[in-house]
Amino acid sequence: MTPKIVCRAHDQAAPCLSVFRFRALVGRLLPAAWLVAGLLLALLVTLGPAAAQTAEAEGPDYTAWQALAELAEQTLERRDTPDETLVTLRAEVVAFRAQFLEAQTLNRDRIETLREQIAALGPPPAEGETEVPEIAERRADLADRLARRQAPLLAADEAFRRADGIVRSIDRVLRERQTDALLALWPTPLNPANLLSGANVLISSALTVYGEVYNDWLNPEWRQALLSNLPLLLGALALAALLILRGRGWMEVLTTRLMASASILRGREVAGFLVSLAQLLVPFLGLTALYVAAVLADFTGQTIEALVEELVAAGMVIFVARWLSLLIFPKQPDPGLPLNLDDTPRRRARGVVLSLSVVIAADMMLGALVTPAELGDAAKAALNFPLLVVAALLLFRLGVILAQHRLASAHDDAIDAAAGGEESGGFADRMIVLIAKGLKVLALVAPVLAAVGYVNAAQQLVYPTIDSLGLIALVVILQRLVTAIYGALLGDRESAAEALVPAVAGLLLGLAALPALALIWGARETDLLELWVRFREGFSLGETRIAPGNLLSFILVFVIGFLLTRGLQGALSNSVLPKTTMERGAQKALVSGVGYLGIVIAALVAFSTAGIDLSGLAIIAGALSVGIGFGLQNIVSNFVSGIILLIERPVSAGDWVEAGGTMGTVRRISVRSTVIEPFDRTEVIVPNTDLISASVTNYTKTNKTGRVIIKVGAAYGSDTRKVEKILTEIAEAHPLVSINPAPSVLFMGFGADALEFEIRAILTDVNFIMRTRSDINHAIARRFAEEGVEIPFAQRDIWLRNP
Repeated sequence: MTPKIVCRAHDQAAPCLSVFRFRALVGRLLPAAWLVAGLLLALLVTLGPAAAQTAEAEGPDYTAWQALAELAEQTLERRDTPDETLVTLRAEVVAFRAQFLEAQTLNRDRIETLREQIAALGPPPAEGETEVPEIAERRADLADRLARRQAPLLAADEAFRRADGIVRSIDRVLRERQTDALLALWPTPLNPANLLSGANVLISSALTVYGEVYNDWLNPEWRQALLSNLPLLLGALALAALLILRGRGWMEVLTTRLMASASILRGREVAGFLVSLAQLLVPFLGLTALYVAAVLADFTGQTIEALVEELVAAGMVIFVARWLSLLIFPKQPDPGLPLNLDDTPRRRARGVVLSLSVVIAADMMLGALVTPAELGDAAKAALNFPLLVVAALLLFRLGVILAQHRLASAHDDAIDAAAGGEESGGFADRMIVLIAKGLKVLALVAPVLAAVGYVNAAQQLVYPTIDSLGLIALVVILQRLVTAIYGALLGDRESAAEALVPAVAGLLLGLAALPALALIWGARETDLLELWVRFREGFSLGETRIAPGNLLSFILVFVIGFLLTRGLQGALSNSVLPKTTMERGAQKALVSGVGYLGIVIAALVAFSTAGIDLSGLAIIAGALSVGIGFGLQNIVSNFVSGIILLIERPVSAGDWVEAGGTMGTVRRISVRSTVIEPFDRTEVIVPNTDLISASVTNYTKTNKTGRVIIKVGAAYGSDTRKVEKILTEIAEAHPLVSINPAPSVLFMGFGADALEFEIRAILTDVNFIMRTRSDINHAIARRFAEEGVEIPFAQRDIWLRNP
């Protein structure tokens, strides 16, 4: 039975279990969806353009507020106050609190103007000093006007704080009562006497239904009305039977065929999902027809009316669960689902989900059948216990089925490992394993608690878990729908699954489901509304209150400024600067400087537009300066060095440099570091401080010309003039060797093993120095061989002292 029965059984003055559990998957998700929609609508209204408010705007009724506040405080002092009274008082106090919060924003612009006017008059005279009468009179007038303007704000702030305290007190009392009811100890349902009491209540309720039907049948007017409505009643029953028994099956077959046969149809998944919604619409129409038939029968008994009212919701629980199970555990394998199960586990999972929905529907119908006022704690425990145990066993079975997901993926991992690949399995796999283990543990703990007597606690473990699983399944289905729509737009389903848009959509869907999840697990709607009020209230930064509207204004203006800055950078780098004679490094430095300056200006304008007073950050800035002086000095030093590099440009992108033992080409200069690419094509990140404070060799700063020195050895006995001539010819013949100045060949001396020569030449492009050195060495080896000049190798004379 539901917590609704528990609440009805309590006396009006006693605490009532205020655990919000969905009556059905549809009946519970819809209120949460409306709540989320309401919050989003309120956000749009709050952050939208506010109507202009004047100083003469009518303020809150403080007389009525004083009376309400005193009544609320007196009510809180009485412990026997019913929950309904506290909830009503809370709603009225919250309405006043919203007025006080709005009143705190009135006249702020005018007050700031008055403060600026007073500041413009100069500092007030010190003690014993006087000032010009006109200025003194003007200062007094402005001070009086400022005090009158500030008075309503101070009163609103004081009333807001009092109202906020009352709301907190009411919430605390309601939470305490909720906890007490949740931990209430009932008689154990295992006692045969208690079981007999529950059976008696159930039999009594069934006899009540029989008596109501029999009394109606004895009424001639009722029989006459029934006969007159009989054709319509039979037609409604026939239509209900057709839609409920056959309609859903037809829609299911249509959905399966669409998903299986239209494999080349673009957007088939979206079409299949839309068609699958008919699996909910058709049974809903059938249940509605059944409800109409019951209304046409015009039964007058209260119990029958309660059963009829619960009929549609209970029936939809079953059909919604069936719909979710077919999408999460489809009859055909679907690689797009996070679950990796074989056909048999999927079929069993569908059966378990359907059985859980039948348990929930039975719980709802039992709550309508049994009269709560006639229930004692023993009878309530006995009636709740069987359904609770069945639900726990089904959850345990579902946990066992979900645990097989890891078995299937482990088999795939073994195959991947044998092929030399890495193990698969990510966040979804770990969450499925965690859910499977949690279901097993919960299914063992809940019946034990209920057997002891903590039936409410056991219910709060089992039924919200079922609702949470349904909510998770719904989020997964909607995320897949977004992916399918995105894939249909792109024309590539596989690429859409890895794209950013579906991932962000899934994150947003998860966040949107959090309020519904909180409601499922016992949070009250007022708790969520209180969070929304706190969000609207914002926070204080110095003398400035930062509200959601301020944050949105800041983000919007900063994003616009950032985009404009990037657009200006693109225009400079692609259209304007390439047409000038400025070096490429200077162009990049100018573009980077414009980017930094634009971001700073965008931030300042955003702060000003949002109404954030930067003077309130003076203390924080002072503390940060101390931290920078001690812990962030290296970062700041690199930042300043990066600015110097961008302005002075001793090193530019594309230069061939040697710094700190690293030789390579400068690829990128940022405000913190410089990226140098050596000739092995790696990337070396050098702090900018090293490029400013240490020695740096720039081979291509002013031009690309550079000198190459090649050492050559000739055997003793060689004609030195001939060797000089050969080397000169080789150097002059190379295309990269400059003719003016001409290369030179020097006879450097007599080495231990050879006559030592050097070729010294100027290259037109020093970037090819290694290539040039290799070409000249090849030419030397070839010419020496042709001319008979020997290239010696090292020789050593060994003397044996004592042979």
